[in-house]
Formats: sequence, C-alpha cells, structure tokens
Amino acid sequence: MFGCALALAAFGALAHDTWFEPLPGAAAGGVAFALGTGNRFPLQEFPVGIEQLVSSGCRDAAGAVVAMQRLQDKPNALWLRAAVRADGAPSCWAQVQPFEVEIAPRIVELYFKEIQASAAVREAWAEMHRRGVTWKERYTKHARIETWRAGAAVSTQPVPMAMDVLLTSDGPVGVDRTLGFQVLRDGQPLPDFPVELQNSASGLGIWRRTDAQGRVTFSPPLPGRWILRGTDLRLSETQRDYWESRFVTLAFDVPAASGGQ
Repeated sequence: MFGCALALAAFGALAHDTWFEPLPGAAAGGVAFALGTGNRFPLQEFPVGIEQLVSSGCRDAAGAVVAMQRLQDKPNALWLRAAVRADGAPSCWAQVQPFEVEIAPRIVELYFKEIQASAAVREAWAEMHRRGVTWKERYTKHARIETWRAGAAVSTQPVPMAMDVLLTSDGPVGVDRTLGFQVLRDGQPLPDFPVELQNSASGLGIWRRTDAQGRVTFSPPLPGRWILRGTDLRLSETQRDYWESRFVTLAFDVPAASGGQ
C-alpha cells in the first residue's frame, strides 16, 4: 500500500479533496457523476480507480440502494452511473480505500492551514518533530452528492461511510436560505469539527465549526455548485507516532431561485 501512496504523494501531501460532479445527460435512464480529486474545488485533477471504492451507491426516492457502475475512465475523474431516476432526487456516495503517505516537515504547516488543524494536533506534531519523527499518515476519502428539484424540501439520511455529512434542513435550498448540516464519524455526531463551504464559481470559502451535536449552519450567498468539506486528523490509537485522517465532502447545487422566494 505504501508504494501506491508514494506515487500519490504529489497530491496526497496536502488537503486534496475527492468529490462528485454531476454529468447532465450522460446516463440514459439514470444519473451519472464524475468522481475525482483536486487541489481546489471545482477542478478535478486526478481520477479514482473503480477498484479503490470500498463502499458506493445511490439511494432512490423509495429508499432503495442502487449500485454505481463504471461509465468511463477519464484522465481526471472516474465517470460513474446508477440506474435511478434523476427526478427522484437520488443521494449518492463513495468511500475510497485507505492510502498511506509520508509528508515533509515543510509541508505540514500548509496542510494544517488547509484543514484548520486544532491546537492539540499542532502541539502533538511539534513534540514529534522535536524528536525527529517523520510524518506518516493513513488517509481515507469519503464523498457524497445530493440532488434535488428546485423548490423541494430536502433532508438526508446516513449512508454506509465512516465519515458522512447530512443535510438536515427541512425546507427548500436556495440563496440566503439557512441550510443545516450534521457531520458524522462512525455514525456518531462529530463535535467541534472545522468545515468549509466552497463555491465553484467564486472561489469563496466559508469556515465554521460544528456544535456539540456535530451540527453547523450556512446561508449560501451565491447560487451554483457548492461542496462542504472537512478533514478529521488525529493520532492513531494503534500505531505510535502515526496519523490517521478522514476526508469528507458533500456536493450540492443551490438554485438561483427556489419555491417560495
């Protein structure tokens, strides 16, 4: 596993996210998405291999889970499709197998900045660095995308991933409407967790921290594609001087106008 990670180190050393991008009209009788990794949303730069997916699927309007299948392998993304009705507002997800990476000390501070690392993480690394320990990390990517009809009330249910983000709002999604989210780790709320909401057109990034129930709210000021992103970084409970991280993204669309506006 380490050999593969070293090949990925050019983009694995910093907080590179993996997310879904919708592919309108690319899958007759279903929905299609590009699943890729990039330095900054919305530019996908690196593909994900279908063999790397340990959990993936789409949940249709009736709650049934439909498998995602390879559509095409592209240089910057894996195209996937699922045989679910697009007008049923499916919720889709993918968890990628863990990879391991070593990071040079000069890169660590940039990594911390990109994920808003906690003081406890920074202090732990400072102590390790003084002892001459090399940064070694096992990271796992989790991606989710929500689709919906403009003006429809939306909320989501957990999916089988180790990290997840739920949209907990009970009204329609729209510009300047308050959207509620909840971050889960192993099915449990993740408190005091930094998340960033990024817009595809403006490069705008808005940071928040979850409350004691893993909840956070945003009011998107612009329409278009958005992702909510975050990275849970902590010391391993089983390996000394080893880091483990879980990256999570939730992609969704904010229409220019929604019902009731």
